[in-house]
Amino acid sequence: MSGLDRSSEVRRGEELSATALREYLQNIVPEVRDGLEIRQFPGGFSNLTYLLRAGDRELVLRRPPHGANIASAHDMSREYRVLSALIDSFRRVPAPVHYCDDVSVIGTDFYLMKRLKGTILRANQTEDVAADADTMRKLSESFIACLAELHSIDPNTAGLRDLGRPEGYVTRQVAGWIRRYQSAATDVIPEMETTAIWLTDNLPSETATTLIHNDFKYDNLVLDIGNAAKIIGVLDWEMATIGDPMMDLGSSLAYWAQADDPPGLKNFSLTWLPGNYSRRKLINRYADLSGRNTDEVLFYYRFGLYKLAVILQQIYARYRAGHTKDPRFAQLIEIVRVCAQQSLHEEV
Repeated sequence: MSGLDRSSEVRRGEELSATALREYLQNIVPEVRDGLEIRQFPGGFSNLTYLLRAGDRELVLRRPPHGANIASAHDMSREYRVLSALIDSFRRVPAPVHYCDDVSVIGTDFYLMKRLKGTILRANQTEDVAADADTMRKLSESFIACLAELHSIDPNTAGLRDLGRPEGYVTRQVAGWIRRYQSAATDVIPEMETTAIWLTDNLPSETATTLIHNDFKYDNLVLDIGNAAKIIGVLDWEMATIGDPMMDLGSSLAYWAQADDPPGLKNFSLTWLPGNYSRRKLINRYADLSGRNTDEVLFYYRFGLYKLAVILQQIYARYRAGHTKDPRFAQLIEIVRVCAQQSLHEEV
């Protein structure tokens, strides 16, 4: 399995001002007075994530992407609040350090958290991943057990009772993501229209309400360096809310590529490597662990694929508009098409 998650030089156009950060942080992180090194974690397609080194101290800075005009999807204060609430009730969150709403510092709000040192399985690092089927099988089990554990947290006890509006959550999500797609569309993709109509006409009955992560996937997990099947951290809580836990499972299934899936679906996950659970086995194990009925899981899987397609479409639209020059984004429209086609399948 790969080693410690690596940072790299900051991408052109995504630089931060070390001078401004040092001046602002000197009373919050005193170590910056003796110097500050800024690097960037190259993975991810949404919020920008940086490594700050000040002496022996390492912190992670999160900020919204350039050109984003969907405030609810890049709410740094919300993500910081979730981490602050969960640090005592869910042992797998990085410790929050500081939230800054002064946009004059780096041009937007941001927050800092302690760095969790561990392995992150990124889809473009297959050469660093040992083909160990037993480890991947155990990680699959840890993955779904962690999701079920997350869904068992009482939002009231965690102080997150008002994080979302659970009543009518699925209906609002379907309508909202359809609107987002219509606002960001750059190409004609008939399958997106077909899936939008199907989702609207086949809304399930909502029977449960829990805390949900909404982006639970392999590359948002920090794994123990000595035991890659052990999850020590869960990252990227920007879309966490209170809602139907099956929506969370559906999002995870959308990222959960299998060996027999189209190549485009394997771009964002290593779940297709030998040893990983199939989607069906993942569903059955979740049902066993959570006690929830998964009979309507096809709806949630199709919605997960549709939402993933919209997220990629939004990023591609920013790229087309020139708000980011990240070359990874140039081909995202093709992955949108693949997700749209997959969402029409009759089985998970």
